[in-house]
Amino acid sequence: MSKYALITGASAGIGKEIAEVLAEKKYNLVLTARREDRLIDLISELKQKYDISADYITSDLADRNAPQTLYDFCKSKNYDVEVLINNAGYGIADQFHETSVEVEEKFIAVLGTSVITLTKLFIGDMLKRGTGQIMIVSSVAAFAPPSTIQVLYGPIKTFMNRFSDAINVNYKHKGISSTALCPGYTVTEFHTASGTQEQMDKVPGFLKLDARRVAREGIDAMLQRKSLCIPGKRYRFLVFMMNYFSFLIRLGSNALTGGRYKRN
Repeated sequence: MSKYALITGASAGIGKEIAEVLAEKKYNLVLTARREDRLIDLISELKQKYDISADYITSDLADRNAPQTLYDFCKSKNYDVEVLINNAGYGIADQFHETSVEVEEKFIAVLGTSVITLTKLFIGDMLKRGTGQIMIVSSVAAFAPPSTIQVLYGPIKTFMNRFSDAINVNYKHKGISSTALCPGYTVTEFHTASGTQEQMDKVPGFLKLDARRVAREGIDAMLQRKSLCIPGKRYRFLVFMMNYFSFLIRLGSNALTGGRYKRN
């Protein structure tokens, strides 16, 4: 069986750039997102440009059955997933008290529950092989103080970072590593779609990251089996400040919350 990388939320933004970086490195790909037209175009481009095998399946990770469907798809096609990229995510522009429980449950499913389920499904095969690499695309919001916007975003990302750490503690000695990729504000097309473009426009230019750079740094860290990757020296400094001087950062915490507003 050929080795494959599975990427969620792959139709645009950071997920799309991760797909291209892995294709450059001659990884075969399984891509998933909600928008089939985008996936078809991307698959065709990557296969022609890099001479790799690539396939796709549409899915909405808000559906509790989606992770199992993805796993079954890969098994039925004999796609041996050696690299699992948990990238899918989005933001909620409305205030916490304005949203329904159902909206928040879907948000938690996409950013949290699906990550755990996909990891649980694929890690068994990784254990049998004695090797595997997992990436969880998180955020610097995981380190930031509580915010008055995106109330659940930071807490879920903190949870995902801890989950990634737990995978390393339990399985790294068995050849399986997990990397939490924690970018700051990253320029993608989805700020407008999520109703957060106005917030993004207020972010100083020196804090905005290029999605390709985020992807490259994240993949390099994952292949080196690093547990954490924070792209950009400025953001590494900000995380240091948040860890040790949070009482100062709290005054401007809203400017550091939720760098990725997208749902692919």
